[in-house]
Amino acid sequence: MTLGVAAVLLMLGGYDPVQAAAAMLRGSVGSWNTFVSITLVRAVPLLFAGLAVALAFRAGVWNIGAEGQLYVGAVAGVWVALTFTDLPGPFLVTSALTASVVAGGAWALVPALMKLRLGIGEVITTILMNFVGIYLAAWMVHGPLQERRGVFPQTDRIVDAARLPELISGTRLHLGFALALVLAGMLAFVLQRTRFGFHLRAVGASPAAAVVAGRIDTNRVILLTFLASGAIAGLAGGVEVTGLTYALYEDLSDGWGYTAIAVALLGGLRPGGVIVTAIFFGALQAGAGAMQRDAGIPAAWVDVVEALVILAVLGLDRIRAARVGHHAGEEAL
Repeated sequence: MTLGVAAVLLMLGGYDPVQAAAAMLRGSVGSWNTFVSITLVRAVPLLFAGLAVALAFRAGVWNIGAEGQLYVGAVAGVWVALTFTDLPGPFLVTSALTASVVAGGAWALVPALMKLRLGIGEVITTILMNFVGIYLAAWMVHGPLQERRGVFPQTDRIVDAARLPELISGTRLHLGFALALVLAGMLAFVLQRTRFGFHLRAVGASPAAAVVAGRIDTNRVILLTFLASGAIAGLAGGVEVTGLTYALYEDLSDGWGYTAIAVALLGGLRPGGVIVTAIFFGALQAGAGAMQRDAGIPAAWVDVVEALVILAVLGLDRIRAARVGHHAGEEAL
């Protein structure tokens, strides 16, 4: 359905949909190196951020702040990598990623406490915190962390010891992709096989029922989930600067924290689903450049395709839910 609607829109815009699709496929999965070095690399930050959002949403915590948490994670990670250069390689990169985790969790603590102590909805506070995180990173690369020459809005490149190694030799895919897969497996285990995971899912389904029937401390679950979600989003920023860019830039993120919401929702808020949808969105973004270069179609059309995918999946999900409810009503009668 999405492909059909997208094709019609492209034709109305004066573009050839077949040529566009061919260019997108070449740019995303046209070869093994293209798939690994472009598509999977672009999927890495979406994987981490998508897992962060999915975890929060499963607990009924509407963390829309993954973008800001990602930026502060990147700031903390690059600061450690640039400051403690005398540390041995494994310790330096581990310290940088740990700093990213801590910074992301700390950034999520503010809206978490505002929600639990003051009753302020986290949707607004996390969105506002995004702006603070983004502008904090911008100030850093124009001020305290700007490269030595003071010309460009970026930091100096981090030393080799602070960089994540290649996952597949001869490609741009770094160890961060494997870390994301391991994290997804860990989250799946926690959600399905642990007591805390059961409590998290119960709170997400119905906080009131969780308190009455399960005697679950909902505030504790919400706080821990909020912090964990922020920590994972912060790790996304740390992995990006230690695995790919090797420096912090003013516009580091391509809106990953916001795209992660779509990734999480389309993945059914399940870690396995997030992996699939993150790679899919990574392929769309990877193919955008080829589509613009080879077919002359603006890369912004990829955003249209992403939106159509979301609308189609949500629409079909509503239809499915309505049918299930209808059948349940018939059985009750």
